[in-house]
Amino acid sequence: MVDTSIFEGADDIKLPLFRAFHLVWASAGAPLGEPDTRFSEIAQGHMAELTPNTREALLLSSIERFSTADIAQIMQIDGDEVTQLIETAWRQMESAIAGRVMVIEDEAIIAMDISAIVEEMGHGVTGIASTRTEAVKLADTERPDLILADIQLADNSSGIDAVNDILEKFPDTPVIFITAFPERFLTGERPEPAFLIAKPYAEDQVRSAVSQAMFFSSTATLTA
Repeated sequence: MVDTSIFEGADDIKLPLFRAFHLVWASAGAPLGEPDTRFSEIAQGHMAELTPNTREALLLSSIERFSTADIAQIMQIDGDEVTQLIETAWRQMESAIAGRVMVIEDEAIIAMDISAIVEEMGHGVTGIASTRTEAVKLADTERPDLILADIQLADNSSGIDAVNDILEKFPDTPVIFITAFPERFLTGERPEPAFLIAKPYAEDQVRSAVSQAMFFSSTATLTA
């Protein structure tokens, strides 16, 4: 039975509501629930490898978008501990899964920087494509587990078209677009990226997006 006094005087009902969820979830042994698809089953298997407190802090941060202060209030711990839990979760996630990443980017320096970030995380880079045609050929040569793509490519071809071509063959591949034109995704049409990062990007944005895409959008080809 949850103490209903946690709702009294709350300016934002969401915080005490998630505090109540936390109390119920923790008392039930932090269950993950039943997966509804094969891929959610794989992702939940990966999540189960995280300790419950790091898992909860990560989900509250990355999925529910709560601030560190809010998470501290929900979990009844201090902010430093929240930060430590989330950092631990990211480390555990990055070490749990290694995949193959394709980079579609026509600016050589940016492509090399993104590739270096991905490789430092322990993932392999299948290659770098600077045009739509190159991207499709590269995907045919080695199927990627994740695609990092720009929109505007070297020969004025479209990264969106390149991704759509690849998704016709490999429809379950997660996609992260890193672009200076994020407004082009306000159409509601495919492809729906797993994440959208605006240029200029920060390294931690790329690391976070790659980790989450690999971990939560796990495909059958990922190393379990």
